[in-house]
Amino acid sequence: MRILLFLLLLLFTTISNAFAQEADGVIRLSEPVRVTDTHEQFGDDIDPAAFENAATLTDLIESGKEEGAVTLKADVSKVCQKKGCFFMASDENYTARVTFKDYAFFIPTDSQGKQVLFHGDFSVKTLSEDQAKHYAEDAGDNPESVEGDQEEYSIVASSILVPKP
Repeated sequence: MRILLFLLLLLFTTISNAFAQEADGVIRLSEPVRVTDTHEQFGDDIDPAAFENAATLTDLIESGKEEGAVTLKADVSKVCQKKGCFFMASDENYTARVTFKDYAFFIPTDSQGKQVLFHGDFSVKTLSEDQAKHYAEDAGDNPESVEGDQEEYSIVASSILVPKP
């Protein structure tokens, strides 16, 4: 009986916390590892000065680099609205899907429109039509608009600085 009561209490607490995180419409499943006057940092705790020489997506892609470690700045054009598990980074010419190393952290779902700084591993990937439809649905887009395999720029971020709301 005590075990059942404990499990019910645990379930109620978990559900209450989930609702509290969504009370303002924003889902925040990760706590920042560092908070400054201007930013919240998620993922690895790296000195914010390490982001000072961040390149843009245009710089990266037009350099011809096909994979490797990068430090970038980009605008968040879309965020997974289910839990903030990925976002679309963009600049004037390009977009890239940014996911998070080991699925260990997420960004707040209200990060769209902000310019972020991040470290990660860059690559070019081919998504199956099913994967691309799944990603489109999570981003709040129409998955039926996706046809065939899709090539995309991909970054697995290990640390990200998001401006404070």
